[in-house]
Amino acid sequence: MINNHFRMTNYDTQVSYPPLSPRSREEKSGEGAHRPKVRPSLYRFAFLALATFFVASCHKAPPAGPPPAMELGPESYVVAHVQQIESGPVISGTLVPRDQAVVRAQISGSVLRTMVDQGSPVREGQVIATIDNSALTDAVTSAKNGVTNAKSALDVAQREQERQETLLKAGAISQQSVDEARKATVAAQAGVAQAIAALASAEKQLGYATVRAPFSGIVSEKSVSVGDVVQQGTQLYTIVDPSTLELQGTVPADALEVVHIGLPVQFDITGYPGRKFQGVVARINPTADPVTRQVRIYADIPNTGKTLVGGLYAEGRIASSVKNALALPTDAIDHRTITPAVMRVKGGVVERVLITLGTLDTKDNLIEVTSGVSTGDTVLRGAAMDIALGSKVKTITDTPQTPPNAPPAK
Repeated sequence: MINNHFRMTNYDTQVSYPPLSPRSREEKSGEGAHRPKVRPSLYRFAFLALATFFVASCHKAPPAGPPPAMELGPESYVVAHVQQIESGPVISGTLVPRDQAVVRAQISGSVLRTMVDQGSPVREGQVIATIDNSALTDAVTSAKNGVTNAKSALDVAQREQERQETLLKAGAISQQSVDEARKATVAAQAGVAQAIAALASAEKQLGYATVRAPFSGIVSEKSVSVGDVVQQGTQLYTIVDPSTLELQGTVPADALEVVHIGLPVQFDITGYPGRKFQGVVARINPTADPVTRQVRIYADIPNTGKTLVGGLYAEGRIASSVKNALALPTDAIDHRTITPAVMRVKGGVVERVLITLGTLDTKDNLIEVTSGVSTGDTVLRGAAMDIALGSKVKTITDTPQTPPNAPPAK
């Protein structure tokens, strides 16, 4: 009782209650009888809060796990494998038909008929247009009359020569008269030859009124219509032979030592994606361009089936050397140091490996790797080469793999 009284007295002293009357003290003691029931619960709550904080502070958080591996798509890596490497100078240019002709008018006159249009096939010697030939017909008729007159004059001169020679044998005339007769005969013979030549020229001009195809091919351009008046030299048609096309390109002069007639050439042609076309070097220009120092190369491309058309842009390479070797894309090679290297993924970790390079394929952007990388190695390329050494990576493909026990997709 003493201790309890002391605690209560101490409690009352701490909160500095004013002196109370005996009655008030009795009332207060009644309140005090209720207070001990509340304060232990407050102490108990505080004790539990402190205990909880103490326990939580004594247990440290578990250490963080390793960072997840970085996923790389197929555009960020390449698997080294053996493939075909071609080396040789690159050639590019425009495809043109090897045989083409611009048909021009060889006489003046009005166009009477046109027999073909653009895209029409023609045969060698086929009539494709006619030009008014009325004046030429008159010229041919006049030339024929000239031939007739010349032959008649020759006949008269020959008979006169024979008569003079007979008189000379009889002693009736002098030698001079015979010589003059012979001279007249020679002049008449020349007149006949000249008349025949004039007739041939007139007939040839008359033939020009009928325009014919110079070779078999296809009409690529038509420049006149019926009723047009053309002059000598006016363009009428353009005819091409599409069976063989020609690529006219240039190569550096220092590449001539590996280029010769007959080498194969592989082309990519605009308008035919994903297709490869083969040709051969047909001609090499004997002189280089004085400004660019480039040498013009002519490559023939067989156009079987006539699927190709002229005027398209083509780019290819003269395959002076072809071999199979372990190769990587050029954007997978790190040239930031003196010795080239690659960023290889081994065991899911990025590492730097020094390599030795060989033949460069400039057309397909491939380069041979002679040492440092093996077939099947995964190598980073492009922007993925900036990934820090030692980083963990995981390669993924475009096509997701189906789990072995997964049901088939519906």
